[in-house]
Amino acid sequence: MAYRMARRDFFRQTAKAGAAAGMAAGIVRPASGSASASIVVDPRPLFDISPHLYMQFMEPLGTTDGSVEAAWDYDIDDWRPDLIRVAKDLSPDVIRWGGNFITFYRWREGVGPVSGRRPMYNYAWGGKESNRVGTREFVDFCRRTGARPLICVNLLSEGIAGFRKTVHNEDRAGDAAEAADWVSYSNDPDSRERKQHGDPEPYNIGLWQLGNETSYKSDGFSRDEYVRRLVEFARAMKRRDPSISLIGWGDATKSDGEDFWAPHVLERAGEYLSHVAVHMMNLKPRRADTVLRGFEYQKAPEQAWEELLDLTRVAENKLLRIKEIVRAAAPRVGLAITEGHLSLRPHNVNPILQEWLTGVFHARILNLYQRHGDTVAIATAADFCGTRWTVNAVMMPVPARRGRCYLLPVGSVMRLFKRHYGKAAMAVIQAPASLDIAASGDENRVFLHVANMNYSDGVETDLSVRGRSIAGGRIREIAPGDPRAYVDAEQPDVFCPVEKKLPAGSVARWRFPRASVSVVELDLAVSGKRENAIQRGEEG
Repeated sequence: MAYRMARRDFFRQTAKAGAAAGMAAGIVRPASGSASASIVVDPRPLFDISPHLYMQFMEPLGTTDGSVEAAWDYDIDDWRPDLIRVAKDLSPDVIRWGGNFITFYRWREGVGPVSGRRPMYNYAWGGKESNRVGTREFVDFCRRTGARPLICVNLLSEGIAGFRKTVHNEDRAGDAAEAADWVSYSNDPDSRERKQHGDPEPYNIGLWQLGNETSYKSDGFSRDEYVRRLVEFARAMKRRDPSISLIGWGDATKSDGEDFWAPHVLERAGEYLSHVAVHMMNLKPRRADTVLRGFEYQKAPEQAWEELLDLTRVAENKLLRIKEIVRAAAPRVGLAITEGHLSLRPHNVNPILQEWLTGVFHARILNLYQRHGDTVAIATAADFCGTRWTVNAVMMPVPARRGRCYLLPVGSVMRLFKRHYGKAAMAVIQAPASLDIAASGDENRVFLHVANMNYSDGVETDLSVRGRSIAGGRIREIAPGDPRAYVDAEQPDVFCPVEKKLPAGSVARWRFPRASVSVVELDLAVSGKRENAIQRGEEG
């Protein structure tokens, strides 16, 4: 997998940086000694960061969380305007239409005249879905927020027999022909069905995931049957549009297991795939005396902080295992982490996720994905939007008149990192041990995503870029002061970043507040030699 560099000379530098590319970008060598040791960046590009790295996903969640139904404003028959605004500001690269509900979703029930759309039972999450939001509305949401749509398709209900004949006497399994028809409906310029529904132009949906969490379902397909069906679906869908990119499933039978499906999927079906997916779930407490349960963290917030940092290592260990598998089996295939969040009790509604106690945890997870962006092409750290779950990026107060949509801590960190990063990864070759950093940039700028893991103290440090002078820069930081700070409808902007200027000089100095998450943007001075070359037109 590779992404095109913006400039040819920049691409040539990548080849020269082969030795540096042997390690993941930004894997920091912690400095020994005091916490004031320097941050040193090697500006040579290691690899291009995927243009799809920052993802969100949307799933109708039935009675558990008013997600898609609450996102639609029936008074104006359109998306909630405040959700559009906050999602556009969040600026995801990709939004995925998928999740557990895809095992019983029949896409034709959500297209065409609204009066003729059939409501569906939500067998995963309870209740019913109106299907007021379907393919057309989802694509519209993506276009209005600047994201690429990713569709997850019903792959024969993952082989679960209960969806062949449900308690409501329905057959909810979608076959390869149905998936191929969905591709044609979305992408064929001459689709009569879509035109009859009022859309003469194609939706041009380029990303499609085949099934969801198939290996987790003990009553579903075996690994070999999944691979066989995957090939069947891929061939049918590619015949309709050869340009689409397909994502297969590669996780283990348990989300924290070792028996990954990826090597078998890539060996037998890798020719059809651009990505293989895993989910970064099961990030749950490991300690017997855990306080990451209910409100117990409030009695010992510093222990909760330490436990959360320990859980980032669980995510890293899984990522390193699956990355090694993917690179060995199919180096051109990217890794897609299409779901992932903390798994705390009560299920998906632990109140700690509204507090800044989780901010640095999420920053470390996102830094981990960027540092391994030579393989990780799509990733998320949250569910998308809802009214109840605290694992969401966006919270929607209901009814809408009670407050506007706002970002939970994970959404605030995702927004900060997504809006401010470079196109190519770089290595951080030295840094204080208490700072977790991912670096990126281009010829003229360096971006540092910095998480201060110190619960109690700030970290003062020099910042330098090897071989380059710093002409100036700026810091955008989320530093509420108290890790127990929280966000809700009464104070929706509490985690908005504050921008500050950075002084010019070959070496800059900054103090990162305790428990803070920051983006450092360094403007690099143009050397006299390069400036003369630019003026002569040798660079451009």
